[in-house]
Amino acid sequence: MRAKQALGIVSAFALALSGCGGGGGSTSPVVTPPPPPPTPTAAYAVPPQVALSTTEVEQIIAQAANEARARSLPSVIAVTDRVGNVLGVFNMNGARATLAVPSPKSGINFDVQGLSFIPAGAGAIAKAVTGAYLSSAGNAFSTRTASQIVQEHFPPAPTTAGLESGPLYGVQFSSLPCSDLVTRFGAGGSAAMIGPKRTPLGLSADAGGLPLYKNGVLVGGIGVMGDGNYGFDANILDVDNEDEEFIALAGTVGFDAPVDIRADRISVDGTLLRFSDATTAGLRGGTAPSFASINGSLGSLVAVRGYTAGSIIAGAAYGSEASGYRAATAAEFSNRDAFILTDGSGNSRFPIRAGTDGAAVTQPLSAAESRAILEEAFLIMTRARAQIRRPLDSRAQVTISLVDSFGAVLGVVRSPDAPIFGTDVSLQKARTVGFFSNPQAAAQLQANPSADVRGMLVAARTFFNDNNILTGQTAWADRAIGNVSRPYFPDGEVGRPKGPFSRNILDFNPFSTGLQSAMVIQNLGEHVSFVLGISANDTPARCTQTPDAAPGQNRTQNGLQIFPGGVPVYRGSTLVGAIGVSGDGIDQDDMISFLGTHNAGARVGGIGNAPSAIRSDNLVVRLADGANVRLRYVSCPFAPFLDTAEQNVCQGR
Repeated sequence: MRAKQALGIVSAFALALSGCGGGGGSTSPVVTPPPPPPTPTAAYAVPPQVALSTTEVEQIIAQAANEARARSLPSVIAVTDRVGNVLGVFNMNGARATLAVPSPKSGINFDVQGLSFIPAGAGAIAKAVTGAYLSSAGNAFSTRTASQIVQEHFPPAPTTAGLESGPLYGVQFSSLPCSDLVTRFGAGGSAAMIGPKRTPLGLSADAGGLPLYKNGVLVGGIGVMGDGNYGFDANILDVDNEDEEFIALAGTVGFDAPVDIRADRISVDGTLLRFSDATTAGLRGGTAPSFASINGSLGSLVAVRGYTAGSIIAGAAYGSEASGYRAATAAEFSNRDAFILTDGSGNSRFPIRAGTDGAAVTQPLSAAESRAILEEAFLIMTRARAQIRRPLDSRAQVTISLVDSFGAVLGVVRSPDAPIFGTDVSLQKARTVGFFSNPQAAAQLQANPSADVRGMLVAARTFFNDNNILTGQTAWADRAIGNVSRPYFPDGEVGRPKGPFSRNILDFNPFSTGLQSAMVIQNLGEHVSFVLGISANDTPARCTQTPDAAPGQNRTQNGLQIFPGGVPVYRGSTLVGAIGVSGDGIDQDDMISFLGTHNAGARVGGIGNAPSAIRSDNLVVRLADGANVRLRYVSCPFAPFLDTAEQNVCQGR
């Protein structure tokens, strides 16, 4: 824009000079000034404010229940809106009351592996939320898609051993019931529909969860739990015949995802993702009866403690104040495209503010510095090419979260159509890199009451041959944390040892990843007991047993995240905060967090990325065979921008 302005001014000046040349008594021509620059336009389309009505929720449930009857598989069927509100749970007569989580190959269960008393309604809700949270106007993902991207090899199949783990390995432990970011059913007043809501089991990888659309607009998800097996698909080379997936698909008739944005039109590292193995040609139910005719005869609406009172409600329209997400005002955020999280009464839930960690940091982040980091990261996002969005060459859409060194939220901002899952995940990423980079990390892990957690700290000291690991001498990016949280190190190389924060490969499945899952297992147990009615008290909004950084403030309050997209923020050599990004591809997430921090430092001075000498890519691990393996810091796309052909954009920053 400035270049065009300058060119116009130079041209006008040249014309004026030419009029002053020879020619005796000639008159200088009138010079027309260049036109003013055009008014900036929005970079993103805002999704229409559309929601499911109670009649539509009834129709979806009736269609799914009719297919379940045709398949002789009584099921629990859940429908949610885009921001996770449970709009109805229907329990068919004879449906299994509980689900079972698979055990690992070793048969030795860790965390939630092997549990068989979890309510089936919890699984159905988790599947519905997953279908809604992973999707957007540019991509439609399912629980089958989730299964593909969270396992130890990508793509998962018996023939793919030796490949790296899924790009979103660990995302299943997000939007947890203990998260302090997500909201809870029964909050009362205008906050009742505020999202994002939590999910009872995190995100699901079990087929039978699909997104719901109205005229191409994402409005929610459907989840079905019927066979009692809450697992994942370990082999994508075959086509499964999953009754639960057909039942969910029947529910989406008339509310199905646009074909062009489904996961099977989107590739990651050259591999097409999966959406559904079920097809409409395989449906058996025929025309569905009315909901009124089946409610009370084929099954009935049920309450799920902590999620629904047992009735059908209409969904919240995403983008409305009532949904918990809306466009930011100019005072809240400078970029006209920005969306923020709100409290239902017009107030930002996470307004941009200064750091709260003055007791530990000489000069905390100021409000102006916080704003600069978030604004610069947002600007990088608007220039970046999306990885998991249709059409090709769409702009990336993500959520960006900033925290101080105590883990206190200093601001959350997002693009209009960023997938909802990235809200909680971006905060997890910020807090995770802030926690690992903090001088108190080792001491806080040592103070965790879980022997499992403390054992992983001991394993890390051995792995790095350094008794001072996690005491502040290293700036950890989330990519590096992921490097040492995989069941093979280096990632995917079969036969190599595990990372110190991972389970052994024979003890691993997506329900037990290592430190990430061990940190929250007590919370998950407390919550399941609450849903079952065994305990009167729900788990607190505090996903960890590690000590607080300050009274009431914990560095890992919504859990850890172990895939890329977060970096710490430093003032010189002092950790003062961390930024996390999630939504549209892990390399893009890395780049937005890294360049956003760098550009903010260039803009305001005094802050920026960690000094190169202390970044985690300086850590070299010597393996038993003598090989040396260096950790990573960030990995940015080679030519990521839509407005320039610039390459190697993170080099030297």
